[in-house]
This record gives sequence, structure tokens and C-alpha cells, in this order.
Amino acid sequence: MSLLVTAGQRHDSPQFQPVLEGIRVPRIGAGRPRTKPDKVRADRAYSSRANRAYLRRRGVACTIPEKSDQIRNRKSSAPEAADRPSSTRPTTKSATRWNAGSTG
Repeated sequence: MSLLVTAGQRHDSPQFQPVLEGIRVPRIGAGRPRTKPDKVRADRAYSSRANRAYLRRRGVACTIPEKSDQIRNRKSSAPEAADRPSSTRPTTKSATRWNAGSTG
């Protein structure tokens, strides 16, 4: 476990990397303490690109939900976003018939 004390109104996300770097799990017997967790679970406050890149560089698996605005911005900034339809769900003949009948 790692603990970092900051001022009362400091944001949490900038402290993400220093807290992870402070982890030291002693090994049984001799050897350096383990510093890389197997997996990190965090809430949406830690879903920034920098935090995810830091975890990828260190080879740490993570479970961090994404904020809806980040998902929307990623999809709209993709170069192929303008070419694809708004829905990627395949339409069937019966679904098209049902939609056509309900628009009137």
C-alpha cells in the first residue's frame, strides 16, 4: 500500500503516478521489494490519457471506466469517423421494414 498526503483541495489524478511509484511489497526471504502491481482498479477520475499511458509503459493491467466525453471526443477525432455511419449496428431486412412503417 502507498500513501501520499497533499493539500486539501489538490486534484487526485496528478497524484496517481507518485502513489503507484511508492508501492513496495516486501518479498518473503531475500530480494528487492516488488514495485509493480498486477492490476490497478480506479474510478473515472483517473481515466486520463497520461495515466493510461503510464500504466501501459509499466506493463500494468488496469480497469478504469472512461468518461462519456472522452469516448465521444475519441470517436469524433478519429480520421475514419466522418466516413462511417452513425450506427455501426448491422441492419436486417425486417428491422428496415419495421423502421419504415413506424416513421409515418
